[in-house]
Formats: sequence, C-alpha cells, structure tokens
Amino acid sequence: MNFVMKQALGGATKDMGKMLGGEEEKDPDAQKKEEERQEALRQQEEERKAKYAKMEAERENIRQGIRDKYGIKKKEEKEAEAAAAMEQASEGSLTRPKKAVPTGCGDEEEEESIVDTVMKFIPAPLMDMFNKK
Repeated sequence: MNFVMKQALGGATKDMGKMLGGEEEKDPDAQKKEEERQEALRQQEEERKAKYAKMEAERENIRQGIRDKYGIKKKEEKEAEAAAAMEQASEGSLTRPKKAVPTGCGDEEEEESIVDTVMKFIPAPLMDMFNKK
C-alpha cells in the first residue's frame, strides 16, 4: 500500500511542502545562471541569423548567374524599366498616356470573322430561315 501511494504521488512530495506553506529553496546563483542562459540564447539566435544570411547570399549569387546566363531580368528591374518608359513617353505630353486597347476589342473585322465562323456551324435548314427574313 505504501508503494502504491508513493507511485501515485510521484515527485509531488517536494511540491506538497511548498503548497502547504513551506519555504522554497533559493539558489544564490539563480540570477547569474538565468543571465548566462539568456546570453547563450541571444548568441545562438545571432549565429542562426548569420548562417541563414550567408545561405541566402549564396543562393542569390546562383540566381544571378542563371539570370546572366539566360538574359532574365529581376522583377524589380522590369518594373523600374516600365516606369522609366512611362515617364519618357509622357515627358512632352500634358495628359497622361493612354492605355493600350487589348486585341479583339473594337476591331470590326474580327467581329465579322467571328460571326462568319458561327454561321458555318449552323445547320442548313436554320440557315435558310435566317436568310428568308
């Protein structure tokens, strides 16, 4: 029975004394240990950040090599060139530049060709009905 009670309480016998109002054990070096632990954590975090910064720099070098090899531009470079082109186009103009009309919008020739294409798929009896009117 005694064994069962010890197993049920486990390591709680020390905590029982604290709960009943006993004094906690004070470690005189606790403050010093906590400061050392915090410093170690800060140092590990700095090392981790340095490691990942180094890895990212290596990756960027590889990316740049691929861009140079295939003539690909960075997204920021493309945006900067587009902005510069817009500024150059509007330097002599008093109004803002017009947006380009997408293909297929406003072209009457293309609309006619679409109608002709649809008419090809209509059966002959229905085509006769359209032609009579």
